[in-house]
Amino acid sequence: MHSGIRHLQIFDSRQSATFPAIVQYPTLTPPAGTQLGPYHFDATLAAPLAEGRFPVCLVSHGGGGSHLLYRTLSTHLAQNGFIVVCLEHLGDNRNDRSLADTDQAAEHRPRHVSLALDAVLSDAIFRAGADAARIGIIGHSMGGYTALALVGGQPWSRSRQRLSVTPDARIRAGVLLAPATDWFLAPGALAQVATPLLAMVGGRDAITPPERVQRVLSQLPPGTPLEWEVIPNAGHFSFLSPFPAPLRRPDFPPALDPAGFDREQFHRELPRRLHDFLAPALRRSHAVKT
Repeated sequence: MHSGIRHLQIFDSRQSATFPAIVQYPTLTPPAGTQLGPYHFDATLAAPLAEGRFPVCLVSHGGGGSHLLYRTLSTHLAQNGFIVVCLEHLGDNRNDRSLADTDQAAEHRPRHVSLALDAVLSDAIFRAGADAARIGIIGHSMGGYTALALVGGQPWSRSRQRLSVTPDARIRAGVLLAPATDWFLAPGALAQVATPLLAMVGGRDAITPPERVQRVLSQLPPGTPLEWEVIPNAGHFSFLSPFPAPLRRPDFPPALDPAGFDREQFHRELPRRLHDFLAPALRRSHAVKT
């Protein structure tokens, strides 16, 4: 199987604005390659969707990040039978940081993901192939926050105000990569989370240190399935796909890793690890639901 790629534009009536998403999906068309800005995707633009019913995985980027930064993950999942939706969050992305690290961004982000899921499930091209009973999410940093909120976590602001977010019961498994968990420090903030989770953190992450993340996730209900991994020597940005050579500069922290960490090698392993968690977790959740 190979990867196709298409663009979507999604309207958010609450913010009266449109945000972009890219969708990668299984196709039988050999990859012609697609260039999006400085990033090369091993995918064919507008290739036909392969026949079948495929699980859907949403990808939520970190604060001030981009929907183009997880191509190793999205391409591997598409090549292995997933429809993958990478969206860009309004007001909290590389081009517009007006809401970055604010309560407004924390409230808007989960809605963006649900809107992107709505768009794919109703899209003329994808609706026949997208399996609405097998939906997963991958979130990095603030995307990890977003994933936790969508599976039932109740976030609170730094001023101890309960934030208004709506969980999405369609999401049946979640991957948290170096998640921002400080929004869930209030007692009982994770009491309603029952979704299977995989949490991966960098051993040398100074932004979301492993001990901080673990302290919050230890408040999950006892029956919530959680797989926990600390990646030795990895930093906060090590979960981003390797950057093209011109962007690997000392003044561009997202491209940098702790000394001795091999991001290229890590991203030959990480996509398989995420697939090996998501695929069976979504099969199990589908079996339980039906």
